[in-house]
Amino acid sequence: MNYESNPILDKLPEHLKQFIKPQNYDDYSAINQAVWRYVMRKNVDYLSKVAHKSYVDGLLKTGISIDHIPNMYGMNRILKEIGWAAVAVDGFIPPSAFMEFQAYNVLVIASDIRQLENIEYTPAPDIIHEGAGHAPIIANPEYAEYLRRFGEIGSKAISSAKDYELYQAVRHLSIIKEATGTSQEEIDKAEKHIEDLQENMGVPSEMALIRNLHWWTVEYGLIGTLDNPKIYGAGLLSSIGESKWCMQSDVVKEPYTIETAQKAFDITKPQPQLFVTPHFAYLSQVLEDFANTMALRTGGLSGIQKLIDSKALGTIELSTGLQVSGQFNSVIEHNGKPVYIRTVGPTALAYREKELVGHSTEQHSEGFGSPIGKLKGINLAIEDMGPRDLKAYKIFEGEQISLEFEGGVNIEGTIVTGTRNLQGKIILITFKDCKVTYDGTHLFLPNWGLYHMAVGQKVVSAFNGPADLNSFDLTSHELTETTIKSVKNTERKQLELYYAQIRDFREGVNTTISRNKVFQELKKDHPDDWLLPTELYELAKKSDDKEFQQEILVHLETVKLNNPKVGHLIDDGVGLINKSFSHSL
Repeated sequence: MNYESNPILDKLPEHLKQFIKPQNYDDYSAINQAVWRYVMRKNVDYLSKVAHKSYVDGLLKTGISIDHIPNMYGMNRILKEIGWAAVAVDGFIPPSAFMEFQAYNVLVIASDIRQLENIEYTPAPDIIHEGAGHAPIIANPEYAEYLRRFGEIGSKAISSAKDYELYQAVRHLSIIKEATGTSQEEIDKAEKHIEDLQENMGVPSEMALIRNLHWWTVEYGLIGTLDNPKIYGAGLLSSIGESKWCMQSDVVKEPYTIETAQKAFDITKPQPQLFVTPHFAYLSQVLEDFANTMALRTGGLSGIQKLIDSKALGTIELSTGLQVSGQFNSVIEHNGKPVYIRTVGPTALAYREKELVGHSTEQHSEGFGSPIGKLKGINLAIEDMGPRDLKAYKIFEGEQISLEFEGGVNIEGTIVTGTRNLQGKIILITFKDCKVTYDGTHLFLPNWGLYHMAVGQKVVSAFNGPADLNSFDLTSHELTETTIKSVKNTERKQLELYYAQIRDFREGVNTTISRNKVFQELKKDHPDDWLLPTELYELAKKSDDKEFQQEILVHLETVKLNNPKVGHLIDDGVGLINKSFSHSL
């Protein structure tokens, strides 16, 4: 195990633990710490006015420091008080895994931090976005339950094969954008690839739709009234650029409704509109309304078809409670209803999320097929038959029988045994010497072994993933590429040393360092750096060294002239320092 566990993390299934990586706190440089400090001070100052009140309260409750990048395993000691935990991961992970972590009350934190060059916004998930954006709001119990419930429902949403392709493309873009030395040409190419994929996704999958809801609430949500909204979305809370941008009048504010699921987003561009929920309870209402449209609750032919299209591991549940998990590859339909389903490859049968004894992937290694529905000419479904009914229709052990289902599937064979659920209803019938046919086609032959027929007149649910997590080996996920760690040249190492010296001085680790000497060397060797001079200005204010303050301000004006893009960052930093000292007078 490469991370410190706790009771909440101990409950995680193995397939989620594969995504966890150590935070490696010592890998954060003094520049990284300065970036965190700048963003957090700027955010807290501004967000205290425009964020939902839970944000500032939550910073205190979750133990997130303004001056230091959080050590998430220190955070865990505080998070457990509100029933949550945090883990480090490498950038984006698959959406279903991300949501499943939420279902277990675990906050997924990409432990890397944005480069100084991307201080205002990065498309890559980083510790500022996750730690400073998501964590504080979960201290609000109503919102925390929404997040958990969202994870529970979202992890069951069925994806399409194209969803995974888009996830890989977005992950690739986020990695190269944060890597030093990536050419603009390569970034443009990656963005164009995402654009092309987004334009050719076809009918959006359940996962695509619920990710839209996640984006417009958890990431970019506003709360309150259209005229006076407050921020609660983590993407806005963690971005000093976007938190200001979103409050402008030209960013359209619309009421949040279930229709928002149809509104796609583009991760590479600022969003043209945002959605406002009146209160956190309303988020849960919309989520439940959306869940009512999912195959998870509607089942049926369309649910099976979604699983077939996904080409991924999924589960159907029959009206008896029997669950079939595998990769669904075909369905025979009749009058708009499924009458025969078939999986390919390893399949497992379960009841109430627990695998049935003798029906693991080992027993069904090459797939599973079964009729669904009622017998032809008999109003009473098999699942509703009592012992006398079953005997009357000769459905009991040792009987050689022929069953014809509505829709045309025929089963001929000798019944070996039946499996019942806790209510005593029969959920599975096993045959020997069995032949299954449909419209002249053989679906099962006697020499294939025992035939297990699922009992159920309809499919009541269809969802992503297995019914019993232990039925399949789910720990085989491989990242196609990992976050690129930049190789630091001599110049960068020297700059990091300057930052470290000033940090040590400010924190009282080494007060013998000459700030003026560091400043002179910085001007000579790193004339474009703006963040360390801003930190030096703060120390000059603290010691009331007016001459040094003026010298730094003159230099910062030169930096602004040479690089106008950072002008507002410098002004904001200096303004914040002046404001904090004027308050302390």
